[in-house]
Amino acid sequence: MHPYQERRASVTVSSNSPHSEHRPVIAVFDTGSGGLTVLRAIVSLVPNADYLYFGDFARLPYGTKSRQAIARYTTESAHFLRERGAEMLVIGCNTATAIALEDVQNAVDIPVIGIIEPGANRAAELSCNRAAIVIATLATAESHAYQRALARRGVTAYEKACTLLSLVIEEGWGDLPVTEQVARIYIDEALRCAPANADVMVLGCTHYPLILPVLRRIVPPQIILVDPALSTAQVVASELKISDGQQRNGSPEFRFYVTDTLERFKRLAPIFLGEPIDHVELVDIEVLNKMPGASDVANQDFNSAGKSLGTFCIPESTI
Repeated sequence: MHPYQERRASVTVSSNSPHSEHRPVIAVFDTGSGGLTVLRAIVSLVPNADYLYFGDFARLPYGTKSRQAIARYTTESAHFLRERGAEMLVIGCNTATAIALEDVQNAVDIPVIGIIEPGANRAAELSCNRAAIVIATLATAESHAYQRALARRGVTAYEKACTLLSLVIEEGWGDLPVTEQVARIYIDEALRCAPANADVMVLGCTHYPLILPVLRRIVPPQIILVDPALSTAQVVASELKISDGQQRNGSPEFRFYVTDTLERFKRLAPIFLGEPIDHVELVDIEVLNKMPGASDVANQDFNSAGKSLGTFCIPESTI
């Protein structure tokens, strides 16, 4: 049985009753600030929960790292969050999902949800022409995780690596002309190379929704922009069996962990999250290096990394 399926019951029982005092502890992991868009989407559907957010700023960008490094970093971070009480982990990073989802699912004893399958599901639902464009980091594009996920749903995908785009967004330059200039170069090239009838564009990096107005100015109006964070949030709510009534009750509590740029995170996170933040802790990389399982992951054969992405099946009704 797939490890995700084995662990579902450990969380679904925690919030079934509106009278239950137990609040689920949901962790979101990303390499930087982009995962805050995923966290924000989840909170909008599941406010009555405690949230842990981990931003691995010291080792970003993951998109240019080797498969071995990405899998090790992601697994170390997952162990860190599990030790701090996480009951469900959402990998709010497309690159980490594409490369290390199976490794993390095998490494921790809680449900682990990636962001690619929900995003592909939503894109397939919206595409009338069965043709899509995916803009992503280099590692995500080269993994072809979205291409495979969309192909399983009968959609042809052209994947475009936008190596610099997440970096300028991470700098907080979303409103500066340079960001639109960089985005336009990548989008124009994608439009030239992609199928002419492509009618959806998947934002294959969680940083990209932060410049949605910029992208909307560049991308032709007939192409629908798909943010996988929104459909991932719906999967989380579904797995927790959160009813509509429960979704409207309660307020979230947050704890944030970062491996670098603490002050910049404190400044930018409220903008990205749409919430004031406190309880931010700086994590020493040496602490992560001592997490169990990191050396085991580093010694694995990563030629098969990402092959199991197709085994994580999400019912169409949940997206």
